[in-house]
Amino acid sequence: MSYGIATVANNIKLNPGDEIIIVEAQFPSNVYAWQKIASQYNASVKVIAPPDTFENRGKIWNQNILDAITPKTALVAIGPAHWADGTLFNLKTIREKTKLHNALLIIDGAQSIGALPFSVEDIQPDALITVGYKWLLGPYGLGMAYYSDAFNDGEPIENNWINRFNSEDFTQLVNYQSEYQPKAGRYNMGECSNFNLVPMLTKSIEQLVEWKPKNIQDYCENISKKAIDELRNLGCFVEDKTYRANHLFGVYLPKHINLDKLKERFKKNNIYVSYRGDAIRVSPNVYNSEIEFEKFVSCFK
Repeated sequence: MSYGIATVANNIKLNPGDEIIIVEAQFPSNVYAWQKIASQYNASVKVIAPPDTFENRGKIWNQNILDAITPKTALVAIGPAHWADGTLFNLKTIREKTKLHNALLIIDGAQSIGALPFSVEDIQPDALITVGYKWLLGPYGLGMAYYSDAFNDGEPIENNWINRFNSEDFTQLVNYQSEYQPKAGRYNMGECSNFNLVPMLTKSIEQLVEWKPKNIQDYCENISKKAIDELRNLGCFVEDKTYRANHLFGVYLPKHINLDKLKERFKKNNIYVSYRGDAIRVSPNVYNSEIEFEKFVSCFK
């Protein structure tokens, strides 16, 4: 993912005083590139934090992002769902606001693409970068990106043979080309045609197309609904489903539940979760079941 975001950053020109908007506790690969380019152009990175209350948390956070987009905004870098707790961001509304101010929308899809419905045609981002593993169920070593026409004439960060014009004709490779492959083809990394990894990712994507991300969301909602209700009854906070993904969500603990003891129970019961900020991140998929969620909740009790 960092390669794709660095490609975008490499082809953006800012003015002094411009602002790049990101959300708090965003994944590092979608932060460092913006910090670097902001420093180069005497611009700034504006971090939008969630509200300090759980009441209407997702709704308020989304509104705060919208309010932060002003004529000074050059770029918004965000994901469909927050990687730490699954908070959903209304990308369509954010896109409308960025267009009003001629700002770019760069989407980190690593925690969503493959499990959460998404349409490039509907959102019209300037760039979408994701990874081959995680929710695309492919191997490490490959990433995927979409670049809008705004980047058709951009400069790639890597000079390799495969991103040059007519590179598919092996008989002409030593007729060195100054011209790149058209449109986004110029941004391919070397060895992107990996003969082992590409067939794996292709098969995974074919499987996801058959399953459909909406069905994955529905399945994850069905197996987790009862557990989430029980966790809330125990005093935990889980975002309202209007502002939360079903394939990834955060559980925030009340003061009376000891996290260290909870971790011991998870380990004893072979339950694997992630700890991101103050949230326990739960990431179910089609291979999980309601029974596993019952086991998960029992640890809290």
